[in-house]
Amino acid sequence: MAFRRVLKRTAIVGTGAAATLFGLSQLLEYRKTQVCLARQAVEVELKVPFADDLPSRSSQLAALRDTEEFDVLIVGGGATGAGCALEAVTRNLKTALVERNDFSSGTSSRSTKLIHGGVRYLQKAIMKLDYEQYMMVKEALHERANLLEIAPHLSAPLPIMLPVYKWWQLPYYWAGIKMYDLVAGVHCLKSSYVLSKTKALELFPMLKKDRLVGAIVYYDGQHNDARMNLAIGLTAARYGAAMANYTEVVSLLKRSDPETGVEKVCGARCRDVLSGQEFDVRAKCVINATGPFTDSLRKMDDQKTANICQPSAGVHIVIPGYYSPDNMGLLDPATSDGRVIFFLPWEKMTIAGTTDSPTSVTAHPIPTEDDINFILNEVRNYLSPDVEVRRGDVLAAWSGIRPLVTDPNSKDTQSICRNHIVNVSQSGMVTIAGGKWTTYRSMAEETLDTAIQTHGLEASASKTVGLILEGGRDWSPTLYIRLVQDYGLENEVAQHLASTYGGKAFEVAKMAQVTGKRWPIVGKRLVSEFPYIEGEVLYAIKEYACTAIDVIARRTRLGFLNVQAADEALPRIVELMGKTLNWTSDRKTAELEAARKFLYYEMGYRSRSEQLTKTSEINLDNQEVVRYKNRFHKFDKESKGFITTVDVQSVLQSINIQIDENSLHEILSEVDLNKNGQVEIDEFLQLMSAVKKGQVSDSRLAILLKTAEESLDLRAPYP
Repeated sequence: MAFRRVLKRTAIVGTGAAATLFGLSQLLEYRKTQVCLARQAVEVELKVPFADDLPSRSSQLAALRDTEEFDVLIVGGGATGAGCALEAVTRNLKTALVERNDFSSGTSSRSTKLIHGGVRYLQKAIMKLDYEQYMMVKEALHERANLLEIAPHLSAPLPIMLPVYKWWQLPYYWAGIKMYDLVAGVHCLKSSYVLSKTKALELFPMLKKDRLVGAIVYYDGQHNDARMNLAIGLTAARYGAAMANYTEVVSLLKRSDPETGVEKVCGARCRDVLSGQEFDVRAKCVINATGPFTDSLRKMDDQKTANICQPSAGVHIVIPGYYSPDNMGLLDPATSDGRVIFFLPWEKMTIAGTTDSPTSVTAHPIPTEDDINFILNEVRNYLSPDVEVRRGDVLAAWSGIRPLVTDPNSKDTQSICRNHIVNVSQSGMVTIAGGKWTTYRSMAEETLDTAIQTHGLEASASKTVGLILEGGRDWSPTLYIRLVQDYGLENEVAQHLASTYGGKAFEVAKMAQVTGKRWPIVGKRLVSEFPYIEGEVLYAIKEYACTAIDVIARRTRLGFLNVQAADEALPRIVELMGKTLNWTSDRKTAELEAARKFLYYEMGYRSRSEQLTKTSEINLDNQEVVRYKNRFHKFDKESKGFITTVDVQSVLQSINIQIDENSLHEILSEVDLNKNGQVEIDEFLQLMSAVKKGQVSDSRLAILLKTAEESLDLRAPYP
């Protein structure tokens, strides 16, 4: 009746454009009100068994082990698996979830950080008149709006600029982007618009000016993917789902169907990776949500089943924040090999990617030097020649495996399915594979609908549209001010806590240590240039963090933002976790080694460190060689051919610069290629050559020696 009243009131006003706009605005307000009321009704109906405190990991393991039978057991703790758990538990199903690594340890934490419908998918849908692809975009845009609403602290609209360098492309791209707005309908974040060349350069001053015609700006969403995944999982745990990370499936349990004689999956034999203990988890339905590892579990069910996953590697790099504006992204719609590259501000840094190349399935994907250089070259094509894009500016790099799938139910089993697929095996195991981050919720809903129908489960209707995630309920844009006022946190730290934990930020602030300074009163940073504090390490343990990698990669994002900073923070992180979790000295050493191995291989530290090696060429002219040798000899006063910490310390003391011995040792070890405790003249020249070529940036030794030389020159007596 209310909907009819709105239409009737609209009709009375008139038939002009003003009347139409008035009617639409009232209709939108009506829909927003109805959604809000529906959400409140759902939240009143749902019980939250763990509203105050999350159950510990040991309690969750006990629930998995001791429960006689669950309705559903989900294997996989990525975005899709966590989404399935939340969907199931809010539909009154007894829910279990196991993940053999950490939550979001795979592809879900290694995305482009966008919540989007897919501009390029819409282009293909229109060009090829592909209705399936059109509906995929429409669904994603609906889910984008929902995700921005249910986790406002972790997500926000982001304007993305599409620079145009040919006049004919301006109306072409404008029409496509306007169609994107149109398909979004009431879920359109903000209307796209065209910019002149002058305005485009004003908003994105790093952009290449030559032949620039103008630009088009459209809006998509951006989020903190690993924290979003965790928020979904923690919300499911609060509603009563029994879920545990570092718990792998060893084998599937089966029993014979009394009517047909066919063996049906009825659970899984699981192993706690940390303790080695094995136990059975029985369930009426098992859901396979293992992403790139989809085929591994399918073959555990039936060795003869054909592979459906065709993994593709996507590499991203992180470079300093000065490469992009704080609140404007960039889209390169046609790279040199036809791929799409995004160039986005994220966590005060700049993220660029992604590549798209076939790969093998592995739990530890490694970014290659070729992929890193490909992204850098594409970035150079769009930035002004005044901005030198240096290889040494790559602070971190990672590779994520996208699980593209072929539909086993299709006649053409070789063609890639652009959307997700839900498949039920002969034994009754439900597999959800493919899809994209943005549509995790609708994928989970479809998966549970299939599971309920296939196994005859008694469940209520889906309630996850509009269901607020962990931390979202009490968040507001000004929440950080209360953190500053109530706890004496730094402004930057308070903003970070508010945007990471939402309403739960106060719990983190309570765990923050007193600094002993006048300001900030609490909140000791893990590293000086990032707002992560020691209290977050302690809170991470409550969020099921079990290893140092969990903290640097997924509870905080330090490992994804700057591998060197993460490496510096590791000893303190291990110390804090070891004290809380009662780790032995051997366990602490193992954690430190494992985390550094993770940074070295999976986060691009290896690629970064290999820019300066024993075999690096010295590419300096004669004048440069003479200048750098003279600089070196001001420290090597005895002409030994090398310098040590003692030599550097002696010169620094003469110009009243104090650096502690440990820090000085770290600075020299970055350049000490043969690890003999000293820096030879050739190693120093290799460093300066690498700095010149842009392979190395922000070298502490290079800057320190240059600064010291300038101070020595100023102190020289005047003739």
